[in-house]
Amino acid sequence: MKAILTLIIALNSCVCFSQKAIQIIRAHSNKATIYVRYNQSNSVYRWHINPKVKLDVFTVGKLNKATRVTFKTDIDSLIFKIKPGQKKDFIVLLNDKDSCITQVQTIATKNLAKLSPEIHDSIPFFVNKYNTNFLKAIFDRTDSLLLNFDTGATDVALTNDALKSKFRSRPKLYNTDYTLQIGSKLYKSKVHDIEMAGYETDGLLGWNNFDGMIVELNYDENKLIVHSKIPKQILQDKDYETFKMRYFDNKPFIESELQQRGIKNKNWFLFDLGYTRTIMLDSDLLNEAHFPTSDMKELNKVVMHGVSGNEIPVITSNLEILKVGNFKLENVPVQVLKNVNPLRGLNIHILGNDILKRFNTVLDFQKDVVYLKPNKLYHADFADQKKSGN
Repeated sequence: MKAILTLIIALNSCVCFSQKAIQIIRAHSNKATIYVRYNQSNSVYRWHINPKVKLDVFTVGKLNKATRVTFKTDIDSLIFKIKPGQKKDFIVLLNDKDSCITQVQTIATKNLAKLSPEIHDSIPFFVNKYNTNFLKAIFDRTDSLLLNFDTGATDVALTNDALKSKFRSRPKLYNTDYTLQIGSKLYKSKVHDIEMAGYETDGLLGWNNFDGMIVELNYDENKLIVHSKIPKQILQDKDYETFKMRYFDNKPFIESELQQRGIKNKNWFLFDLGYTRTIMLDSDLLNEAHFPTSDMKELNKVVMHGVSGNEIPVITSNLEILKVGNFKLENVPVQVLKNVNPLRGLNIHILGNDILKRFNTVLDFQKDVVYLKPNKLYHADFADQKKSGN
């Protein structure tokens, strides 16, 4: 009996050891690359292998489906799929002697629908003549700011000019959480610095400040309303069309369709309230789809600037039809981007605010759904039409 008991204990020990077994990959260089697979292409991140860090963590942005991750060293690689809220631990063995414990994790799913009492917070929200939306926020309970609600951004990013002139005490960047009052509710966010933001604003308010909530944008009444639970009147409003939302590189995307000379091309577009033009099209994606870009009438050539102040040469051309669900917009002046990838190596198209402001919008960050219905701006001229006189 004693021998049998000893054998059982030994077997249990083996099982426990095997359950704790962790994969090991080798490296001779401390430089590695992480590839996260989104929509048939990879987002690329450079990674430094550091044996002095007890647990080195890389965070994949919000996901709503399993996504493939590749961790590649100079001599080895590890490929795995990761689900929303999941973690993956492994060891990088550097120069056959230093064990670097590494973790890839995703952001946990949030849903604040059961908050009591419910939140339905209405905030004044406007779009200026430059197509920049803005709202008022109070930073760290003392400093008043105008922020552009930018769904192409995360956290809070403030311009260098604002950091120099708007604060009694300059905030610490990157790692410190600060209080931000928007409407009657307090939020917490880290702060980043940028060179430029939308005209007449002090910086950007990223979408993830409202993760787990519902954000309603009513351009007819100039309101942004934050809900902890989606109102019944939105669900019952048949004028809304719904769109599935996916996340690439921690940013929300919806499907839309381009049409030119009878050729149709459907793809995922970054839902970017911070981009003030209509659409930014990636020339590589258009070429892969054999889309007749050369048939689009060229309207203009300009140099645009990113948030870091970098110059981006673009061509403005006339697109015959843009379909967002069943909504159809004709003769849309679009920007065609060449040789630049705005999202870490990803080829993407972007829907900007000169399109999105035409729809009263509900962003459901609980169920990852976007609701759109036309508003009073639906038939307004496009900004580039005004400039070109078309």
